Amino acid sequence: MRYHNITKDDMLNGDGLRVVLWVAGCAHCCKGCQNPVTWDPDGGLLFDEEAKQEIFEQLDQKYISGITFSGGDPLHPANRLDVRNLMAEIKEKYPDKTIWLYTGDSWEKILHYPLMQYVDVVVDGEFHIDELDTKLLWKGSKNQRVIDVKKTLASTNTDPSIPVLHVHDYGK
Repeated sequence: MRYHNITKDDMLNGDGLRVVLWVAGCAHCCKGCQNPVTWDPDGGLLFDEEAKQEIFEQLDQKYISGITFSGGDPLHPANRLDVRNLMAEIKEKYPDKTIWLYTGDSWEKILHYPLMQYVDVVVDGEFHIDELDTKLLWKGSKNQRVIDVKKTLASTNTDPSIPVLHVHDYGK
């Protein structure tokens, strides 16, 4: 996995103060994307032990609510396995920290991915410039959804024939 940046004390990409890992690689290439430099999966820097320690040092801080995976797209095939492994390690080491995930994929496409067991909130859907709304919290366009993964998976598991999506329309 490759990455472009690790942001500290971020308040824009999830609830509370967060550390954000901006991964390289995105196949969606949305018109008006805020991070087109992250589209190339071979761009940025190699995610190594030093980068992981930088994230863990942030997560060690009591005031940090958790980590957000963004990019690029953390679910790009070049990232998926490494992102899953990092999420598993974070959940084991920091069980009280939340994990947020931004992806251009839809919830319906990713809900069965093994890594979703580690995600607390997913912001799904491609960015649509024609649905841009700067008043929305944690998402850039009206089509995107902020999904409580744990509640949604628990509801869906009760009766798989009736999927219940727990979507928060923050900022409306």
